[in-house]
Amino acid sequence: MLPVFLVASAALLVNAQNPSDPSSLSCLTESKGVHVPGTVPCNPYEPLQQHLAFAGPNGMTVSWSTHAQLDTPQVWYGETPYSLTNVATGSSTTYPTSRVYDNHVKITGLKPDTKYWYRTSYQNCAGCAYRPTDTFTTARAAGDDTPFTIAVVVDLGLMGADGLSTAVGPFGGAANPLGPNDLNTIQSLLENKDTYEFVAHFGDIAYADYFIKESWQGYFGNDSLIPNVTSVVEGYNSLLEQYYDQMTPLTSSKAYMVGVGNHEANCDNGGTTDSVHNITYTTSICIPGQTNFTGYINHFRMPSDESGGNGNFWYSFDYGLAHFIAVDTETDLPVGLQSPDEYGGTDAGANSGPFGYPNEQFDWLENDLASVDRKKTPWVIVGLHRPWYIATKASNACLACQKAFEPLMVKYGVDLYMQGHIHAYERNKPMSNYTVDPAGLNNPQYPWNIVNGAGGHYDGLDTLTAPPSYVDVSFDTAYGWSRLTFHNRTHLTHEFVSSANGTVLDSATLYKEHKFSNGQGNGNGSN
Repeated sequence: MLPVFLVASAALLVNAQNPSDPSSLSCLTESKGVHVPGTVPCNPYEPLQQHLAFAGPNGMTVSWSTHAQLDTPQVWYGETPYSLTNVATGSSTTYPTSRVYDNHVKITGLKPDTKYWYRTSYQNCAGCAYRPTDTFTTARAAGDDTPFTIAVVVDLGLMGADGLSTAVGPFGGAANPLGPNDLNTIQSLLENKDTYEFVAHFGDIAYADYFIKESWQGYFGNDSLIPNVTSVVEGYNSLLEQYYDQMTPLTSSKAYMVGVGNHEANCDNGGTTDSVHNITYTTSICIPGQTNFTGYINHFRMPSDESGGNGNFWYSFDYGLAHFIAVDTETDLPVGLQSPDEYGGTDAGANSGPFGYPNEQFDWLENDLASVDRKKTPWVIVGLHRPWYIATKASNACLACQKAFEPLMVKYGVDLYMQGHIHAYERNKPMSNYTVDPAGLNNPQYPWNIVNGAGGHYDGLDTLTAPPSYVDVSFDTAYGWSRLTFHNRTHLTHEFVSSANGTVLDSATLYKEHKFSNGQGNGNGSN
């Protein structure tokens, strides 16, 4: 077993070593079958940071990163582990300042709801960490009425030595550090892996942009208090890779469906002020490869081709009795509304996007909602990052996002929309424009809203104010994730699971009649 101090300092040590040197940290550990998250591997072709995404009911995209470009990334797969006779190929790309190449292989022609075994190029190569043959299960076909459960998490960052931990920097850190015996959210998701079928993560992934803040707060030690462009490039990459490595035991076998959040935008957390040394950092310290959502764009491949969406920013997919939609609150709001991460937005210096033509996202969302066959997929679930109903200071409410999306969700009978951004848990009553639906969870006309940004990262949790009347339940002292169970066409249960010990802190069940005219309507029986 590696000593704790060695693992804790791995990401910082590796940058000072030649990873191909047999005596380097990566070669020493990987010769024993282990890859230390965030380190440069001994063999640059070693497949790391593996993750999956649905590509319709008959497809799956397999993605992974390598520290050298592959001429032709390949995936071998089959319905038994003894016969991986099928092969699919893809592409290997990178971007300025990235230490890795992102490899993406889309496999098509698969059977719905079927388990496959697969291996990637260079799996178990010489000098690489040991990896078993992986598996994935394709999406359920639309209309499959088998009950199913999914996990939803928002605002989940790196866990461990260089992220959320039991300790904080001497000049600041998490408002609620982990207890000495607590599981963190990644561990909890892994421990409960067999209780859900895929993971949805609606924004703020990894928090690599916290490297500057963690530096000046002394989290990396007194020798790293004042970062520069070079250290930011390396530190950002290291934190990003650590997170993806930590998630691999989960995302290599479960589809990881992501949405965009503000912390994917650039390397500087929207502007950081070092109160110890009186230094204000701006995005000028970020070089182009660490701005404009570049890492997010390159690392993932969501099913926008299959749904007519736009990259990893907005897309949809069917799964059994549900239609899932991911939309972008950071950029590309309709004309006349200020997007938070575009030029002039609330996140200073972001200046990101837009990624579509004017009103493209709005038009796409309306068309997507209008085309849902509610006889096959009666449940419609929307994931987006920034909330507008939240018990905290008014500036945290994204009213432009509300104007952009809420009227469409009401018009087309969205059942539930989930958000994060505020690092706490809040289950709200079904409502529209602050008007609470009198039916409550018993066949409401308005959408149900749940904010769960309690996944956990370096900054810890936010403090909520006294809850307004529209709030049913809230927590601001527990890290956790959401478990959604689709029982049938009419009943859906949401649970807030404590990461620390797996207990269910809150549970509620939504009943919807889902009576539709010609497969359309809001489904509450009033149309």
